[in-house]
Amino acid sequence: MKNPFYPDERRRGITEIDPAALAARGIRGIILDVDNTLTTHDNPHPAPGVLEWLEKARGAGLRLIILSNNRPERVSPFAGMLGLAFEADGKKPLPGGFLRACAHMDLSPRETAAVGDQIFTDVIGARLAGVFCLMVDPIEPEPGWFFRLKRRLERPILRAYERRKPQ
Repeated sequence: MKNPFYPDERRRGITEIDPAALAARGIRGIILDVDNTLTTHDNPHPAPGVLEWLEKARGAGLRLIILSNNRPERVSPFAGMLGLAFEADGKKPLPGGFLRACAHMDLSPRETAAVGDQIFTDVIGARLAGVFCLMVDPIEPEPGWFFRLKRRLERPILRAYERRKPQ
């Protein structure tokens, strides 16, 4: 079994992910996190380059859906502006939200990738659901002690991942 704390791939940001390459490897849909992946926390507008990236993904024939632990009041307007379906209150890292997102896209987990910025929600949840996992660096540091603690706990895992990944 793959390490549940390690993503399959890691990128600096979502715009560094090549949708055509994902499609070529058999990926037909992508589950997207919101905060610090598509935009900064509580920001109603996508980060620079995200709209263009979404068009590339659609152009590659990929289905797209948002999965967020945030409330529907936060996720619905953002998803609507992007023209995306969504699952709010995702309860990541539990696999149920990922599996519901796959079902919504009418895809199996093997045909699906997930993109997110956190090990303890996005990576573990994708792994538990059997979804290909791409981890991106957060767009900006989050405020609050809880996020700082999670990021501190992620550091040794990411260092170990970087040492072990094939070059």
